[in-house]
Amino acid sequence: MHKILTIGEILVEIVATERGDGFRQATPLIGPFPSGAPAIFIDQAGKLGQPCAIISRVGGDDFGTVNLERLKGDGVDISGIEVDPLATTGSAFVRYRPDGSRAFVFNIRDSACGKITLDSRATRLVSECGHIHVMGSSLYAPSVVDSILEAIRIVKAGAGTVSFDPNLRPEILESPGMREALLTVLAKTDVFLPSGEELFLFTEARTESEAVAELLATGVKAVVVKRGAEGASYFDASTSLTLPSFSVEEIDPTGAGDCFGATFVTFWLNGASPREALEFATASGARAVMHFGPMEGASTRTELEIFLTEQKA
Repeated sequence: MHKILTIGEILVEIVATERGDGFRQATPLIGPFPSGAPAIFIDQAGKLGQPCAIISRVGGDDFGTVNLERLKGDGVDISGIEVDPLATTGSAFVRYRPDGSRAFVFNIRDSACGKITLDSRATRLVSECGHIHVMGSSLYAPSVVDSILEAIRIVKAGAGTVSFDPNLRPEILESPGMREALLTVLAKTDVFLPSGEELFLFTEARTESEAVAELLATGVKAVVVKRGAEGASYFDASTSLTLPSFSVEEIDPTGAGDCFGATFVTFWLNGASPREALEFATASGARAVMHFGPMEGASTRTELEIFLTEQKA
């Protein structure tokens, strides 16, 4: 089995219990929940029994411990996570607006995970992995970008593969060097996993079919478009298919796309057909929204099989 690697932010998420438009006044909060897009992704891969690892940094604090215990408990190799006793673990304060959108206050760039580097131990871990998954949200600091690009080089040199989820937040989209880093990663990508309009981030085309064709022509092997409540689509040079979403009660959408991506990549790496990989990924995303907290809805394969059986019944 290919060992999957990701590099990037580990943080805690603290959520306002009342809806509103931000944090200008005191509001009740709940948390901390283990979080961070690459951490959610790799946790879901671990729960599926997939060999996987993450390279990151946390502080020597309770917020770091919350994440380390969750990831290790779900089967993730945490040997690439450095604990800095003098730093603070990253955080994200989240408040849902009345329309269901979210307002974030991030502490990532100046936290422990803002200084991720590939030391000799981390480089050895990279060399053990046959696949690397990149989150666009992780391209937030020069040292992290350099680490990700070097890891891609090592994995590709070993005939490995790369998946890429743009996962862009408005709060970080205009960060210095962000677009250049995104384009560099895309040039090495085998599986591209955009959400909705992210499909057009790197194309001149303005229709979906033209954008997909343009991306496949660059060397991307497969494009998987996440559509949330509208399902998901898969495209490669010979296959095009769309599956609907499942009807579930949405409690919290945070992390659903990361769970979807991890499930798709895990099945894809292990030889599943596009339809099977997409079906399990869609089920994974649906189960994730049924739970409050970014990692709380991560699923085992057995849980996904039961869910699919119940949905088809």
